[in-house]
Amino acid sequence: MKPILTTVLTSTLVAMTLPVAEAQIPIRDLQRNPGTSISGEIRSVVGNEFILDDGTGQIIVDAGPRWYHQLSLEPGEQVTVVGEYDDYDFDAFRITRSNGEVIQIREGGGPPPWAGGRRRLAR
Repeated sequence: MKPILTTVLTSTLVAMTLPVAEAQIPIRDLQRNPGTSISGEIRSVVGNEFILDDGTGQIIVDAGPRWYHQLSLEPGEQVTVVGEYDDYDFDAFRITRSNGEVIQIREGGGPPPWAGGRRRLAR
């Protein structure tokens, strides 16, 4: 009994220490999960928000306010977005274009750097 328990505990500890890959899931299966990765084609762009279509569904991706930074994404581009689902849209942390260019939006977890508006950033 003791060797079996030792094996189970060792296996559990090893599994807990292995790095976790960013999960890429279909848009239709999104749930609030920091570090989720979605990929698809940009259908339309308004400011720093765009509609991403992965063939299973569409979602609005929010890449922060234009006054904080401006993106130059175009309809038809293939992108991979790492972020988290937030009620009705997907908050982007990082966007990777098909050519490999990475656009860092913000770090995951906690409030975004633009929370509190422009005045907070000016201090």
